[in-house]
Amino acid sequence: MSALLDVQSLRVRFRSLGMLRALVTRTPDPFIDAVCDVSFHMRRGETLGLVGESGSGKSTIARTVMGLTPAHAGSVRFAGDELIGLSSRDYKAYRRDMTMMFQDPVGSLSPRLTVRSLITEPLRIHGIKDRNRRAEAKRLLEMVGLGEDFAQRFPHQLSGGQARRVGVARALALGPKVIIADEPTAGLDVSVQGEVLNLLARLQEELGIAMLVITHNLNVVRHITDRMAIMYLGRFVEQGPTEEIFHRPRHPYTEALLSANPQPDPDAQLARIEIKGEVPSLMNRPQGCEFHTRCPYAREHCRQVAPGVSHAGEGHVYTCHYPLNT
Repeated sequence: MSALLDVQSLRVRFRSLGMLRALVTRTPDPFIDAVCDVSFHMRRGETLGLVGESGSGKSTIARTVMGLTPAHAGSVRFAGDELIGLSSRDYKAYRRDMTMMFQDPVGSLSPRLTVRSLITEPLRIHGIKDRNRRAEAKRLLEMVGLGEDFAQRFPHQLSGGQARRVGVARALALGPKVIIADEPTAGLDVSVQGEVLNLLARLQEELGIAMLVITHNLNVVRHITDRMAIMYLGRFVEQGPTEEIFHRPRHPYTEALLSANPQPDPDAQLARIEIKGEVPSLMNRPQGCEFHTRCPYAREHCRQVAPGVSHAGEGHVYTCHYPLNT
């Protein structure tokens, strides 16, 4: 099956100094790389999880795929069509097939609109006039497990879980092929998190939607994703099937994240691997392997030479000179 969404060698840069200050300080390259040489693909009905610490570049990837942040280099292809370089007007047509759920379930909803207006707003934005808005709102609310009486409510009248369901319904309004979910369980109670994840899994199975899930919650990743990618300083350090990475992580950063993940079994004792030190600045990336300043297994070679991409099996890749579990 060919890729529905195919991202290759993506690079996103942001200016770190103004033009005048860069001239005064004679800074030849006043930019930072927020995303460096990232590649991944998603097939129809597949879920990929992006995992990493805050500031690792996860949300920047999502915004670039959606055309909200410009790419410096690389390729983003949807159903075979190249999206990089499109004008905002041309990109709009692809946003009928790709939609994004933002992190704050309540804050991402306009407080001035009713739930019915929020859910059907994408129809108005894209000029779809051949659907009955009231009927569409009822249908979408039913899909996410909410009654028709919610249509007249405002966001402040919703719980966090209800607001997230409204966000899911809004994301489904145009019948997308890809949903990008940025921290879909953020701010929700544990029991509600499970309900939302089960809802997303059910809808994905019924509708065949591909999902890109951005999160730091590894329990979410294990519950809902087919594959996962671990990010550090804007790069993928490991990518592959979710269960394989959970059982046999190859990169020390992945191992440390997994060891810190809360276990549902209180009797399960895992040795926690502490990541020492602060995350390096994007303006002053370490030489060699960029994780060596915090890696408990780093050797001299790691400090001098950046690792290339190695393969551990079908679809499982990593960047480490001395991989684990080999």
